[in-house]
Amino acid sequence: MRAVANDIEVRLPSSAERPDTDIAAAVTRALEWDASIPVEKIDITVSKGWVTLRGEVEWQYQKSDADRVARRLSGVRGVSNLLSVRPRIKASPGELKQKIEDALVRSAETDAERITVEIQGDKITLKGTVRSYAERQEAERVAWSAPGVSSLENRIMIA
Repeated sequence: MRAVANDIEVRLPSSAERPDTDIAAAVTRALEWDASIPVEKIDITVSKGWVTLRGEVEWQYQKSDADRVARRLSGVRGVSNLLSVRPRIKASPGELKQKIEDALVRSAETDAERITVEIQGDKITLKGTVRSYAERQEAERVAWSAPGVSSLENRIMIA
């Protein structure tokens, strides 16, 4: 067993330093202005410039957008994105698998025949091989777009 202590400190130029209260307000405003993020369901805390996001969103893209929006603000040293994806739509495992497989077939950028979709409880696992990293990422994006996906593990290998 190996453990690593990461003592890296992000230092900002003095012109980018901002009080935590200002950063928290800026993050809140930035998330409110992004129409796809339900800011009322997100708890934002800031400590020494480090932003922590907690709460629930319905889609993975909302979680990613919240992270992206917070990271680009002046004074932010880093972001801990602890948002969980909780879809409003609940699909049966069979329906969910079919929706993901159909979406993979519709995507011109993925070779759907080489990708398998496994569902165990609410966890989706993608397996198989693809030709490029871009195709692997596209398969993941397509799978996340299926209504009802709350957890996804991408085990696709690049051949």
